[in-house]
Amino acid sequence: MRDQVLDLEVVLADGRVIHTGSRAKKSSSGYHLNGLFTGSEGTLGIITGITLKLHGMPEHLIAARCTFPSPKACAEAAHMILMSGIPVQRIELVDSESIRQVNAYGQYEFPEEHSLFFEFAGTKGGAEEEASLAEELMKDAGCSHWERAAGSKERSEIWRARHELSYAFSHIPGKKMLGSDVCVPLSHLAELVVHARTLIEDSGLLGGVFGHVGDGNFHTSIVYDPKKPEERKRALHINEELVLKALGSGGTSTGEHGVGIGKKKYQEQEHGEAAKVMKSFKLLLDPEGILNPGKIFD
Repeated sequence: MRDQVLDLEVVLADGRVIHTGSRAKKSSSGYHLNGLFTGSEGTLGIITGITLKLHGMPEHLIAARCTFPSPKACAEAAHMILMSGIPVQRIELVDSESIRQVNAYGQYEFPEEHSLFFEFAGTKGGAEEEASLAEELMKDAGCSHWERAAGSKERSEIWRARHELSYAFSHIPGKKMLGSDVCVPLSHLAELVVHARTLIEDSGLLGGVFGHVGDGNFHTSIVYDPKKPEERKRALHINEELVLKALGSGGTSTGEHGVGIGKKKYQEQEHGEAAKVMKSFKLLLDPEGILNPGKIFD
């Protein structure tokens, strides 16, 4: 989202109203305030207006899904696609446990295998050619099943297993879900996905691994019984171990979800001396600590 923001109207703690950008597509004037305020979670100012870039609707869309024997094979195949230069619009990974939960939730019959979901967009000829090239690569990588669709209804059906995933985990009676995400360099993606799956299986809890692996970002959903403190402790342990592994791989504690309360304890470790600079921005703009206090930093 940060890359799509042209300008923000922001009300500061002292009542001043500022604009962080303009309607120009790019600028080298002044400091990059768009980047500073986007994702600041309300800790630096209250955003009251947003100007976004617009993108044209593509002429043709194709959705595809393929299956692999392991999460590692899925991640390695995604990396292969990205390194090939094929301009894929979206790549999503969903592990077999997640699809099994979606089937139970919606009474579907999706193949309960580790899967990659793709979207190709552009001219009809271009999108068709890209999808065909991707299919060849995926079969070379060990894909056991490939299907594709261009019609809107058929595309929606292919993507249904991904779109309903969070609902499937969060609507289990008597259970709570702990969701988290990390983002790592693509060269470490397969290693981290396998690590996440191993942590979940070793915990004895129900959980899934999925996400936007095209940029190295993936999520975990861990289900636990809120009446059993030991289960919640195990869920939190999975989250912490995954964050520490991501940081050790040159990644980040959160690619999308944000810091909030849960991941502020990792900020010093992740950013080092830069964390002190971030705190100084907070102190400068909000000296009395009235804007979303206790988030990102204590």
